[in-house]
Amino acid sequence: MKTVLIANRGEIALRVVRACRELGLRSVVVYSTADADSLPVRAADDAVCIGPPEPGRSYLNIPNVIGAALRSDADAVHPGYGFLSESPDFASVCADEGLIFVGPSSEVMASLADKAVTRALMTDAGLPLLPGTTAALRDAEEAERIAGEIGYPVILKAIAGGGGRGMRVVRYPDELADAYRRTQAEAGLAFGDSGLYVERYLEGARHIEVQILADRHGNVIHLGERDCTVQRRHQKLIEESPSPALDEATRAAIGAAAVAGARSVGYQGAGTMEFLLDPDGGFWFMEMNARLQVEHPVTELVTGVDLVAEQLRVAQGEPLSLRQSDVVLRGHSIECRINAEDPRRDFAPSTGRVERFRPPGGPWVRVDSHLEEGMSISPYYDALLAKVIVWAGDREAAIDRMRRALEELTLTGPGLTTCAEFLRDTILGNAEFRSGDFDLDFVRLVTQRP
Repeated sequence: MKTVLIANRGEIALRVVRACRELGLRSVVVYSTADADSLPVRAADDAVCIGPPEPGRSYLNIPNVIGAALRSDADAVHPGYGFLSESPDFASVCADEGLIFVGPSSEVMASLADKAVTRALMTDAGLPLLPGTTAALRDAEEAERIAGEIGYPVILKAIAGGGGRGMRVVRYPDELADAYRRTQAEAGLAFGDSGLYVERYLEGARHIEVQILADRHGNVIHLGERDCTVQRRHQKLIEESPSPALDEATRAAIGAAAVAGARSVGYQGAGTMEFLLDPDGGFWFMEMNARLQVEHPVTELVTGVDLVAEQLRVAQGEPLSLRQSDVVLRGHSIECRINAEDPRRDFAPSTGRVERFRPPGGPWVRVDSHLEEGMSISPYYDALLAKVIVWAGDREAAIDRMRRALEELTLTGPGLTTCAEFLRDTILGNAEFRSGDFDLDFVRLVTQRP
């Protein structure tokens, strides 16, 4: 591997450019016309325009991305997250063109792309699952029948889902038909696949995910867990590692389950096994994400492992640079997603121009962002503007450090609103959050309080 085409934009494109430079690899970034003067484009060794701002005509256009790779003499493609990162078709075309895809094989990715099929695979691997279906539902009538069997509340989920979209909780039988229709429409629009599955909805749950790494030589390890319970509309706002909800026995058990699940499908690269943790401490498999996660920096800060570098080494056929016994979680890390959205208007998206951007600094504060003063926030892409990540010796100190970092952050401009103040005061300043005793309903509850 000599040249890596980065099939993404924003902060993750810049993150991969930097990893390539440290490993002595040439980097090429693709870009839409909206991103022509972006920081990743200027930071890379080369850049190729692949179309207009609309993602379907640029970042999701497989022929355009592959053409850029071939024209730039790339021999590998890193998909980042989002866009084509979990597309079996994209991974397959890369292989057909002789390009190394930095991720699992198209066959493995295809087996994980259908969340219902993944449930069946993980059942066979011995992982605990909540009652539900292991195949796409035929229609609303089948959903109603199965929901009646497993008991309400239930949650409908898109089989091709991701990013917290295509999900709806149903508490009563007379709500299911309408919920099915709405969720099916959302899934078709978001993922091009309207298939749904259903499972029991777990009240009072937390969202725990386990980072795994696997190579081509049969080595599979985990790097601890991340607690992603602070969410709005099933989309994460704050992530932390380790989880304040796990004891050492549960931590070991959930890590072992994640490794077993990844090994069972022949996984290679960086991936994430996602679980629900119930109030009694039991955990239940939800899905596997066959890519790098937005929140990977918190794992990097508590383990000292460069996950992107490991991805690139594994893609070249090298073995993992560490064993399970080498993984030690030290201290506590928290990540806040700074999104262009207004919490006072139910997190409505915000667009505008960045007039002032002053990222925070100081010991053990990391900011992953592609922002620059003067740039416009496009309505075509994800609302994520920056990630502020901190590390400290314990969770309480990490919370205090994050609050200080968010106080330092300046990100303003005409028409631009972010969630930074909400995260600093409403979440990090909340006694329940500081205690570690909260669940997936936390953000909804705190936003409803006077």
